[in-house]
Amino acid sequence: MSHDRPRISPLPESEWSDDLRRLFEPTRALSGDRVFNVFTTLARHPKLLQRWMVFANHVLAKSTLSARDRELLILRIAWLCQSEYEWAQHAVIARLSDIDAAEIDRVRLGPDDSAWSPHDAALLRAADELHAQAKISDATWAELAKTHDEAQLLDLIFTVGQYNLVAMFLNSAGVELDPGLAGFGAPSPRS
Repeated sequence: MSHDRPRISPLPESEWSDDLRRLFEPTRALSGDRVFNVFTTLARHPKLLQRWMVFANHVLAKSTLSARDRELLILRIAWLCQSEYEWAQHAVIARLSDIDAAEIDRVRLGPDDSAWSPHDAALLRAADELHAQAKISDATWAELAKTHDEAQLLDLIFTVGQYNLVAMFLNSAGVELDPGLAGFGAPSPRS
């Protein structure tokens, strides 16, 4: 979702508190000294940012899901929510998580595309069901339970929920794409 300009603009670095600088240190270390707009926009509410980052860190870095499973779920909910920022960021992460460019593009088609494995189709279907009904159907749950334990099933639900929430924030606040990211209209990253 694009706006002519952000509804909530990123907090300029000149206005960061010492606490924010410390909070952003790990992010800078991982991203080549960059702090993405998602974080600098949330910096307008430092207490929320600090508490949210604990949960976001679990979902992105400490989840029991494989990186591939996690990124397929995130891309699907990003597409369903039409969150261009979330899609753009995670298309890059997906390429580092054993998902090729054709698969990234195919996420848009959903779980019924015949090219998906039963495992990948079940993941995408779970995201669709959580988005539409706030519940995974019995059939999809049974399919997922063949390859996922209870902790993984819980992480799956919370991954979709977390990124649905983030999409609401990104779309509503009008968070702009960071430099170098390609939105919905661009082909998925190839390298």
